Amino acid sequence: MDYDFDVVVVGAGPVGSLLTAELALQGVRVGLLEALAAPTGRSKAGTLHARTAQVLERRGLLDLVAVNQSAGGPVPFHFAGMFDLDLAEVVDEGPAIVGSPQAYAERVFAEQAVGRGAEVFRGEEVVNLTDHGDHVSVHTAERQFTARYVVGCDGPRSAVRKSAGIPFTGTEATVAAMLGEVRLLDPYNAPQGWQRNARGWTMVAASLHGPSRIFTYDFRGPHEKRDDPLTLEEFSQTVDYIAGRHVPMTDAGWLARFGDAALQAEQYRKGNVFVAGDAAHVHFPAGGQGVNLGLQDALNLGWKLAAAVHGWAPPGLLDTYHSERHPIGARVLWNVRAQVALMQPDPRVDWLRSLFRELMGLDQVNEYLSRMISGMDVSYDVGCPDSPLVGELAPDLRLKTGAGITSVARLQHEGKAFLLDLAGRTDLQAVAAGRPDRLAVVSATSDSSAGTDALLVRPDGYVAWSARGRDDDPISLDRAITRWFGPAV
Repeated sequence: MDYDFDVVVVGAGPVGSLLTAELALQGVRVGLLEALAAPTGRSKAGTLHARTAQVLERRGLLDLVAVNQSAGGPVPFHFAGMFDLDLAEVVDEGPAIVGSPQAYAERVFAEQAVGRGAEVFRGEEVVNLTDHGDHVSVHTAERQFTARYVVGCDGPRSAVRKSAGIPFTGTEATVAAMLGEVRLLDPYNAPQGWQRNARGWTMVAASLHGPSRIFTYDFRGPHEKRDDPLTLEEFSQTVDYIAGRHVPMTDAGWLARFGDAALQAEQYRKGNVFVAGDAAHVHFPAGGQGVNLGLQDALNLGWKLAAAVHGWAPPGLLDTYHSERHPIGARVLWNVRAQVALMQPDPRVDWLRSLFRELMGLDQVNEYLSRMISGMDVSYDVGCPDSPLVGELAPDLRLKTGAGITSVARLQHEGKAFLLDLAGRTDLQAVAAGRPDRLAVVSATSDSSAGTDALLVRPDGYVAWSARGRDDDPISLDRAITRWFGPAV
């Protein structure tokens, strides 16, 4: 059967746009469907953490999306509104944090996707889909698209997830939170920064000359009518209630409701249908982890779908998307729930916050929480234990090859896997040479020690195998290559 596309991605937010760009880079015919006729230009999120920055650097995209980057020195960050973390302490490559408004990154990723040959269809709201076993048909109000695979990146209320019958389970909202961009009439006297009291939280980024961004967290209960439009009057009243005084404002440019529901898809894959980003997991925006989690979903899934499309995916490869990413998502939901508990305005929680803040002063605790928030603790079980760096993101070594100076990150700009031989191991090179369409062989030297003679690096940058020493058996390399990239041609 001649399908419209190899893969259809539903939802043109940052996750869907990045996944589309990644698939197009891998030579996949991909179509991106978006319900909105045009981007809103609104940015709910604007923080890229260290691990996301590192994986984007491996596609040459970091400088394109970065508006500003941390550059040396401590990088204070918060856990449950307590700014006692130093993210810089756990990052040994690249910036600890990057400013990148969601709408801006979304536009960059979409431009990359179109430039690589992807087709984008706006004003196409998906109504339902049908998985026929060998392909999926996707229905919008006016059209039908067919593809071998479909990925839902269409948000918490994902039509793709619902049509596929994937349960979305967890804990329901307990907090009525709001976000507004307004003009403050008296910005000098508005509550500044993060303020917690017995009534809740206000977070105010006041501007003297443009719109100010304000968050409110009301812990009296969830929104009674979650879908009702938020008016300036209701928003202003909520700010006044939590602040305990009148905060005059006008000219609302953007108002939104949200809550602290922590929900996750029970399956990230069902047949030929996948979910990623907010369609796979949703939580309270504590620590700016949501968009980072979704972008890393996209880079984990993209090369695996491409392998299936191109016919060399070994058995079970597509299932590793769920087995690798679902636990990472569950861990984020876990730490966010803990943060919401610590943010309760009940004065009885003050003692717990005081104790927790003292614990955060311990180096081990600070490292543990900083690695969690920044994604630096992400690693995968790739089935090759007891070898250096296996399951970790390959370090961005500076390399000298026959073609000149390069680096691990630059080697991954084209999205291909490679065996990096750092010790002239021709026996290992011979094992890897049988898959030129999917696996490059790079012989290099490095001033930095990776603690290994060779690394097998997946397209997403994670190490699938490494040599324990010069006597390491090439058979184990062949086994790892076959597991991740299929048998030799």
